[in-house]
Amino acid sequence: MPIAAVGPIVEATDEQMAVSLGTVFVLNSVALLTFPAIGALLRLSQTQFGLWAALAIHDTSSVVGAATKYGAAALQVGTTVKLARALWIVPLSLATAVRRKAKARIQWPWFIAFFCLATVCNTYLPAGHAEYGILSQTAKIGLTVTLYLIGSGISIATLKQVGHAPLLLGVVLWLVVSLASLALIRGGMISL
Repeated sequence: MPIAAVGPIVEATDEQMAVSLGTVFVLNSVALLTFPAIGALLRLSQTQFGLWAALAIHDTSSVVGAATKYGAAALQVGTTVKLARALWIVPLSLATAVRRKAKARIQWPWFIAFFCLATVCNTYLPAGHAEYGILSQTAKIGLTVTLYLIGSGISIATLKQVGHAPLLLGVVLWLVVSLASLALIRGGMISL
């Protein structure tokens, strides 16, 4: 997640990180619940929806959740595009560190490496299919716990300390990105 990777480089406070992560958590929850209905209402194809989810939803798990509700092809497109988008965390972190002349340690987004490993194992090691179900369930539990912990990091006191402007900015930017990417996808300017 870019916030977790870049936050230490820009020396964000714990309160700033909590509000940023909390904002993303709330917006991801909204997207998870509303995007499939909007996609159906607008009659987006599976590919269009997967692309829109990957571009407009911040968190990979929420992209997967929304795309899963929409269909198998949407899930495949959404996951692939979101993971390609997530690869930009590394150069973004490096560029930020260079620009700020920071000596902060850049954290590699390990979930990408684990996703690639799981994909290779599932494709080329079919003998382990029985164990993959257990690993998948464990990953879902871990994801749920992680999302709960991120969401519980924001409070009214934290929001008062940081101010409402970051939350408002996050919501406005999310709306702009969501609506603009949807318009570009529906207009055929962004496609696969």
